[in-house]
Amino acid sequence: MSDDKGLRGRATRQGQEAIGKVTQGMLENPVVNRALTAAFETRERATRAQELAMSALNLPSAGDLERLTRRLRSVSQRLEAIEDGLDRLEQRIERLGSSSALDKRLAAIEEVLARLEASLEASLAESAGAQADKARHQG
Repeated sequence: MSDDKGLRGRATRQGQEAIGKVTQGMLENPVVNRALTAAFETRERATRAQELAMSALNLPSAGDLERLTRRLRSVSQRLEAIEDGLDRLEQRIERLGSSSALDKRLAAIEEVLARLEASLEASLAESAGAQADKARHQG
């Protein structure tokens, strides 16, 4: 089994090397090189002619569509960022509570302060009364 894998691997490597040598030889051949160069130049000219024809017909080219797609993705990402920011702002507002909740909280604080004030006044009155009684008993 390992001989099969070794033989297969060796055959694959040798095949790849042979294909690489043939390809390299073809690319180094001036006739093949000129033919490939001419084919690529023809393709570029055909693409440019197609773009010009589409432009003359007021139709978008593939490049125009690609630019539009990139721009649309950019706008979409910005919109998502704005939506995320609005969601965070909404959550913060909800955490702060509505104005009625704040009003209730302030009313509760005022009530506690009024009780403290009444308690303090009562304590001061008791203290003043006790001091007056003490002064009368001493005098």
